[in-house]
Amino acid sequence: EQFKEIWSPMEGSRTIGKISLEEILELILRKHNRYSEELLEELVEKRVWAKAECFKHLNPEIIPMLEELKRNNIKIGLISNCFSEEAKLIRESILYPFFDAAMLSYEQGVKKPDEEIYCRCMKELHVTPEECLYVGDGGSLELEAADKLGMKAVQAVWYLKEGTNQPVGRKIEFEQVERPLDIIKYI
Repeated sequence: EQFKEIWSPMEGSRTIGKISLEEILELILRKHNRYSEELLEELVEKRVWAKAECFKHLNPEIIPMLEELKRNNIKIGLISNCFSEEAKLIRESILYPFFDAAMLSYEQGVKKPDEEIYCRCMKELHVTPEECLYVGDGGSLELEAADKLGMKAVQAVWYLKEGTNQPVGRKIEFEQVERPLDIIKYI
């Protein structure tokens, strides 16, 4: 609980690059008189390891879907609300080479659902909202923002696990995409 007292209210700042993982952990450790370089290093290492694990458990259709989009000369942009450690891992991931533009909130200083991050991505891709298919799990009001801008927004429900505690469920106002390869139907 003491950890969360500092960690949770700083989520927004961590997401837009105002404070890194190392900085927030050092702040928390010092506030509770627990700081040591060794402990800080251990916590950072564990957090990075846990986040890196996500990339080892991708849906088996993700890479084939991205490859098919590329074969069809479809530009692919990534807009992600992420922290310092996640931004680094995204850039090092197997997915990163598929993106023609990557707007990572930690680096951009702005996060979803702010229209600015969507506009930056479209500008880099040289596309209009009407040319965009926005695919997301529905967190951070991302689908609503994409729709408001004029993009076709669909919810990637393959991320949702029924019966688990999740920040967002199915959003019936958006088309539901059950499998990654179903995205191909939209091109």
